[in-house]
Amino acid sequence: MVKFEQDGIDLEFETSAEVFSPTQIDRGTLAMISQVEMNKEDKLLDLGCGYGFVGIYASSFIAHYNITMCDISDKAISLSLLNAKHNNVKDLNIIKSDGLSEVADKDFTLILSNPPYHVDFSVPKRFIEQGYIRLVSGGKMYMVTKRKDWYKNKFISVFGGVKIQEIDGYYVFMAQKLSALTKKDRQAQKVKSKSGKPQDRNHLSKKLQRKVSKRN
Repeated sequence: MVKFEQDGIDLEFETSAEVFSPTQIDRGTLAMISQVEMNKEDKLLDLGCGYGFVGIYASSFIAHYNITMCDISDKAISLSLLNAKHNNVKDLNIIKSDGLSEVADKDFTLILSNPPYHVDFSVPKRFIEQGYIRLVSGGKMYMVTKRKDWYKNKFISVFGGVKIQEIDGYYVFMAQKLSALTKKDRQAQKVKSKSGKPQDRNHLSKKLQRKVSKRN
């Protein structure tokens, strides 16, 4: 059994050598949750839930029925179900899923993930790309890893930006899904004239036409 005690939250988890970090709550996961603000109205996805720590911890702040936990491992799912019951947490949605393949909802406000980062980047690539689709406008995705550059570039390419905190030797990434209007505005801001003002392409076109007329 692994115990967790913090700020009045007292939890116990049965683990196994078949799942990640079986002897203690992973330090990277603890670094990640230290950066997350959770509200009762949030809808959370614990992506790659392992034996269930993040989702069960989140139930102290978020309505249980608004928490989904998923993992590809049968052992992880069975332990998460067992640990939810052991900690008297009901109504969690715990499902077996290869990434987000079996996750139907597309209105999460929070997605939290500690992906496998000692292998290639195919898994976090899918997590980030598919996670973006499952977030509401303004929703946030948090991810913790030991690596920085690839994740930074990937989050920026998908979300348009990312915030990074280095904690206890881990990198905690937070990316927020912007509304379509905000993304459009940000793109417009990138088109600058030499004076620092957004270019009016129609105006430039007319200016060129006048030059042509003068030459004629």
